[in-house]
Amino acid sequence: MWTTPKPNYRRGFCAEGEIAVNIGGVRVVLFGDVLNRYPESRLAELVKCPTQNHEVVSSLCDDFDPSRKEFYFDRDPDAFKCIIDVYYFDEIHIKNGICPICFIKELEFWKIDKSVLDECCKSYLSEKEEELTEISNKVKVILEDMEVDQCFTRAQRCQRYLWRLMEKPGSSLAARVIAIASFLSILVSAVVMCVGTIPELQVTDSEGKLVEHPILEGIETVCMLWFTAEYLLRLASSPNKLNFAFSFMNVIDFMAIIPFYVVLSLTHLGTSSMMELGNVQQAVQALRIMRIARIFKLARHSSGLQTLTHALKRSLKELGLLLMYMSVGIFVFSALAYTMEQSHPETLFKSIPQSFWWAIITMTTVGYGDIYPKTTLGKCNAAVSFLCGVIAIALPIHPIINNFVVFYNKQKVLETAAKHEVELMELKSGREARRETRANRET
Repeated sequence: MWTTPKPNYRRGFCAEGEIAVNIGGVRVVLFGDVLNRYPESRLAELVKCPTQNHEVVSSLCDDFDPSRKEFYFDRDPDAFKCIIDVYYFDEIHIKNGICPICFIKELEFWKIDKSVLDECCKSYLSEKEEELTEISNKVKVILEDMEVDQCFTRAQRCQRYLWRLMEKPGSSLAARVIAIASFLSILVSAVVMCVGTIPELQVTDSEGKLVEHPILEGIETVCMLWFTAEYLLRLASSPNKLNFAFSFMNVIDFMAIIPFYVVLSLTHLGTSSMMELGNVQQAVQALRIMRIARIFKLARHSSGLQTLTHALKRSLKELGLLLMYMSVGIFVFSALAYTMEQSHPETLFKSIPQSFWWAIITMTTVGYGDIYPKTTLGKCNAAVSFLCGVIAIALPIHPIINNFVVFYNKQKVLETAAKHEVELMELKSGREARRETRANRET
């Protein structure tokens, strides 16, 4: 059976129909018939090109030895060993230890299309390209922070300085103090909201109703004024105000601020007849409950919470499987519990929808005790549902934790890589400046 000849890594002269290439010191003898399978590649052009034409040969390789008919290339030999596989197997697999981005540049040099890459390598390459994009974005942000003094007008310099002051806690001591003050304001506001619901700390108004203590209201007002000033300063200094306004975290900040002013306008600016309406009072209570959105402002100051959010986004598939398992289990075990408990005269399972609550608290291992089986079969069903709930909850935990660890480590690596890239750019610019200075002195 005829087989395709493999590339030969040998010395000596090449025979008719063969070409010798030297890739970074590694000599390889290739067969012209094999290389012609991809006629538009650089190696196929070497087979066709006349060696007497020095200009054509020099455009295709770095050097050429006419006596040995050997073409020299200052390229990576390990990457070339992967690329040469396309002529024999019609696909390329990136080996471990080779940078995928550099490998793509090698493909472009040898004029091989990226479509020949194996599917696993394509996904790996797309992941690395996303990482490079994130690194470039981080580098861009760092460079923008370093260009405060290079703004053209005083207003631009003030805007950039204010933006760094409000958004970049690590840029200066003042920015760090503002970030700490904002963090403490969020905690104080959350504590005041909780303490204000304690009956012993409430006071009675003119209508005999318990309301929040005036001191706590004053503390909350101070916190809200801080949140409002912080939001307006960040909005005013934002380079792109439209993106700022519709950003997820900024929407949360806005939703945490606006209920305070709506309640203030309804309670102090509204007429007494308006406040007597039941719908208005319910709206005020609902808006007061929306104050819990302030706690989500902590995510803007905590990289750990942001990492957790991204990890949960990457784990939507696992979370969906968990919900599906739990939903099926709740339906099955609640129906079984309802059927098995009907024989007991004092059954607590009045209907299958009512049994859903029992199945939920049993499978999630909560077990309030307000509803429980009384028959033997019902207790066996409860034991099985408990074990199934534990297994269903435990299954997706490891992938979710793994996604969190991978994303957290990846962000740390990307931040370090971005800082190193900026340092390299600074070193390169410093060298160029020194060269220009030397050239000017020599002239």
